[in-house]
Amino acid sequence: MTDAPWPPEVARRLAEGAFLLVDKPRGPSSHQVTAWVRDLLGLEKTGHAGTLDPNVSGVLWVGVGPALKLIPLVLEFPKRYIAIVHLHGSAPDATIARVVAEFEGPVYQLPPVRSAVKRERRVRTIHRLTLLEREETELLLDVSAESGTYVRTLAVDLGEAIGVGGHMEELRRVGTGPFQESSVVPLTRLADAIARAREGAPTELLALLHPMVEVWREFPLVVVRDGAAAAVAHGADLAGGGVVSVSRSFSVGATVAVVTGRGELLATGEALRDSTEVAGHHAGWVVDCHRVLVDPLRFPPTWRSTPTPTPSAESLG
Repeated sequence: MTDAPWPPEVARRLAEGAFLLVDKPRGPSSHQVTAWVRDLLGLEKTGHAGTLDPNVSGVLWVGVGPALKLIPLVLEFPKRYIAIVHLHGSAPDATIARVVAEFEGPVYQLPPVRSAVKRERRVRTIHRLTLLEREETELLLDVSAESGTYVRTLAVDLGEAIGVGGHMEELRRVGTGPFQESSVVPLTRLADAIARAREGAPTELLALLHPMVEVWREFPLVVVRDGAAAAVAHGADLAGGGVVSVSRSFSVGATVAVVTGRGELLATGEALRDSTEVAGHHAGWVVDCHRVLVDPLRFPPTWRSTPTPTPSAESLG
């Protein structure tokens, strides 16, 4: 691959911020795969959301440029896995079916010994747990769970609850929120697309570089007036008087995206009021803006600072 400059469309997409859905293979770490993407694109920095263990494959979200600020949003998406669990002994079908059903909903988990977080007991929600197939002591499971769920721990806990013990034999992540396995790209195909883009044929690479809107449109949108947009762009929280509309209902504490009337993402934050109060222009603060995602220089302030008067000689005595 040469060091030829990017076609204008690719350069613009990278500058605006984009992400790739990489098919992480078994073997390398998520960090290593992300570094390979960085080197292939010739960038200084990339980042990933949702770490996969080296021996786990599947959907790995990799952001570039301003899209790195979206990582906290991606981490909120539930994850879906296909897992093979090996039981350490035989058990009746009825027992396995009963235990699998019991593990749907909130469960207590202790992170594995080899994990990047402190080993404290925590609650995670299993949204769906389906037994797809059984062959002797091998269980093929479809798991949809809250982000941060340890499927390896789930496999061990299932084996203990069945009464024979068990462990995870193989795991593949097939979905991260709205992003599914059908959209992932192997590293070899990404390298080929990059080479073709460098040669002046950017169509395939552009299709792989997803725009940031594909992430933030999954969250409730709070549309604001131009004056409020400037304030938010300069780091202010959002007051009710600046709200034009909301895209859908949400509750207090929900993550929302604050956007301009032109559909441009300004910031993400936490709702301080539910959607009915926000849309009703509730007096006071309605969104605690955590991350500003625009250049504030593009939004000149619409307010003026009151200069501090210079004391006169008489006032100083």
